[in-house]
Amino acid sequence: MLGEPGSGAGHGPESPRWREARSGPAPWSGPQPDPHTQRPFEPEPGQGTDSGLDLATEIFAVAGEGPPPPDTPLRRFRRRLGRTFMIVGCLLGLFVVCYAIDLISSAGDVPRGVQVAGIDVGGLSYAEAEAKLHNELQPRLTRPVAVHAGDVTSSLVPAQSGLGLDWPGTLKQAGHQPWSPITRVLSFFTTREVGVVTRSDQLQVEQSVRQLAQDRLDHAMTEGSIGFVPNASDGVNPYPVEPRQGQQLADVPAAVQAVVADWLSPRGVSLKMAVTPAKATSAGVHSLLESVVVPAVSSPIVLHGQGRDATLKPAAIAASFQFVPHDGGALELRVDQAKLRRVVQKDLASTETEAKDAQITFDTGAPAVTPSIDARKINWGNTFKPLTDILAKPAGRELTVAYDAKKPDLTTDKANALGVKEVIGEFTTGGLSGPAAANVSTLAGRISGVVVKPGETFSLNAHRGDGYAAAPAEEDSSGPSVPGGGLSQLASTLYNAAYLAGLDDAGHVAQEHFLGRYPAGRDAVAVDALGNAVDLKIAGNDQTGFAIQASASGGSVTVKIWGTRHYRIEGRGGGETNEVPPTVQIGPGADGACQASPGSAGFSVTDTRVFYDLAGGAEIREESRTTTYSPRPIAMC
Repeated sequence: MLGEPGSGAGHGPESPRWREARSGPAPWSGPQPDPHTQRPFEPEPGQGTDSGLDLATEIFAVAGEGPPPPDTPLRRFRRRLGRTFMIVGCLLGLFVVCYAIDLISSAGDVPRGVQVAGIDVGGLSYAEAEAKLHNELQPRLTRPVAVHAGDVTSSLVPAQSGLGLDWPGTLKQAGHQPWSPITRVLSFFTTREVGVVTRSDQLQVEQSVRQLAQDRLDHAMTEGSIGFVPNASDGVNPYPVEPRQGQQLADVPAAVQAVVADWLSPRGVSLKMAVTPAKATSAGVHSLLESVVVPAVSSPIVLHGQGRDATLKPAAIAASFQFVPHDGGALELRVDQAKLRRVVQKDLASTETEAKDAQITFDTGAPAVTPSIDARKINWGNTFKPLTDILAKPAGRELTVAYDAKKPDLTTDKANALGVKEVIGEFTTGGLSGPAAANVSTLAGRISGVVVKPGETFSLNAHRGDGYAAAPAEEDSSGPSVPGGGLSQLASTLYNAAYLAGLDDAGHVAQEHFLGRYPAGRDAVAVDALGNAVDLKIAGNDQTGFAIQASASGGSVTVKIWGTRHYRIEGRGGGETNEVPPTVQIGPGADGACQASPGSAGFSVTDTRVFYDLAGGAEIREESRTTTYSPRPIAMC
């Protein structure tokens, strides 16, 4: 109960408001309001405002203790401001209490919102978090990890590759409880990823990476091309060979680092490869396949030769194709015509003919010319010239075989112009018998009819051949028996015929011992004591050619040289000089054999061939040649 004014009851000087309350309201002539229904603190109409009224007094005023102060905008603002401060204060206090409770309750736990490899461990104790990570991440150690390398995706197993997890180290990265209230509040709505700390055996990881690269990741470049497979209709089906880049793991240490860093990533591990690109593109391959190759092997191609046909089947056509890539991505088709030729050459071989020289025969005793035969050979270049157009055609796939005619070296006209019209040299020797006679007859048949064109050289060895019997190497039947024994007699006979024909000696070897059946200094050897062939060469002149006629019968051999006579030939034998008497051999010789022989002296002799003019008989020139013969021992058995 409030004391009276001035009663000393603890109130200060009487304020105007309280004075007004004591004096009561102004006289009112109208009906008086009911004091029990009048609202406290409601100001009188027209009453002034006390700006010094304490806000707390206004708020906590008790009804009936006096008239309420008048309500003004300032007083209403103060009331609202007070309420706001009280609410804010209460909220702040509540926040502080909650913050303290949250901080205390989470002490020692993993900070809220922390995730490890997508696993939420925030708010758990470190022991619980480690157990959870172990349960959920441990299976990943045996689960293959995807490895992306260029155009290859493979995998490796961490546990087998030297990879593992460091559980305490991983959780240590999460840090401690944050002090910032803002961070703690935001942790209810956000997450923070903490990287996994791994442990690795670097040597084992490197070995695994190298092995993976060798087995799966590295591969050679595959160039774009086109392949073929047989089909049921005796044809082939072409298919594209897609281009593929070549790649190699060049930087192994960098690859090891990538594996160690990313093997727990859901996306796997990506490795950088050294790449070798293919030239052709897939579009280039398919373009050539559809526009060129498919029509090219759609059906066989028939080649029409003279009197015979040959067929190129689709498989043979496909086998001749070569595919060349270009930098722009295009693929080019080239055809190996040599392969096509080998396929049909056997079937068309009978349509070709070999060239045959004109022959000079002596069936009637006089030379006669057998006509030459021209060669007919396939011109494969011209034959396959329309091939590109034929390959593009779905029907009418035919080629006409083109031929070239080739004349022989000695045509009929050339043979007739050789001047082979008369015998210009002839020589005959006898005394042949046994295997030696057979050998001479064989070689005589091989050289008879040989034509030597102007400026060419005849070689006896070029016509020798094989198939000779063993006979004594020496013409007198002495010495060892060798294959071809006795052929030296034919060589000497031919040499003398060429000598008398005025032909040139282009190379010969004289007999070792003088035999007496030939003029001294005019003999030749065709086989030596060891059975080796010895050549005799005769050169013609540049104006006319010559032909050889040889025959052996009745123990003798005759050689005639046919041609055009230009000179009259005469031989002049010289006297024997430098004579060496024979030695005497009694009993077997060094070879253990003994064959009686009268022996012969050795000596030197010079033979001179004289050329005379046919018209006037004047001497034109002389050719001299000196020959030295070895002595033959007198053998007494």
